[in-house]
Amino acid sequence: MTTDKPGLVLLHGWGVNQGVWQGIRAQLADSVTLITPDLPGFGSQSDYPLPYSLDAVVAQLAKQIPDNSYLCGWSLGGLLAIALASRYPDKVQQLGLIGASPCFVAADNWPGMQQAVLQQFAAALSQNLPLTIERFLAIQALGSSSARNDIKTLKQAIMAYPMPQAAAIEGALQLLHADLRSDFAALKLPIAGFYGRLDSLVPVAVVEQLQQMQPQARFTVAAHASHAPFISHPQAFRHWLQDWLAGAI
Repeated sequence: MTTDKPGLVLLHGWGVNQGVWQGIRAQLADSVTLITPDLPGFGSQSDYPLPYSLDAVVAQLAKQIPDNSYLCGWSLGGLLAIALASRYPDKVQQLGLIGASPCFVAADNWPGMQQAVLQQFAAALSQNLPLTIERFLAIQALGSSSARNDIKTLKQAIMAYPMPQAAAIEGALQLLHADLRSDFAALKLPIAGFYGRLDSLVPVAVVEQLQQMQPQARFTVAAHASHAPFISHPQAFRHWLQDWLAGAI
């Protein structure tokens, strides 16, 4: 890894694959050493641990991540990024979170999703994965001036990879029940985040909680974005990402 070209690792979210980074990959190709691994059991990564435990998944991902990487995760990928930074600190120089939380499920004094939402999403994925992905992307592209084209392009990119393994989908769903708040609070590295104010899966109120846990962290909230701001607001996200990599955040 060269000193003048940061090593950036992007981790995708649940139900999709590295295809979600297609637009970002094209923009960053010349400025970073980019790695976009598929989560175990998703996309081109057919190998996955059974049981699909957090420690086992993180251990498998750690083998693909160079030391001192800029690690940035979206949604479930952000949860895994927190776990990687906690368990494999030599791998992570700085941590970036996109629409991510150390605890996705609502709890006492903690904003998040209700259990029923996760169950409904899991049922829809198991019944018709391509349609569910398309609907999910449609929701996340709300607010984009070119939403229809964005969705079409993203769907094609995602569907270019193999569909996720059924056991991996179910296992990854269970990972969303993890509570890594104490792990997150204990991190001793620079942290930045990019969130959407209209996010229904990770409520914007989470950002305030994260700020209290990590007072030195820098969080940016896009006023009109939802759960996937890199889809709906690619230019604003790209500027944030480049500023983060350049040390301006």
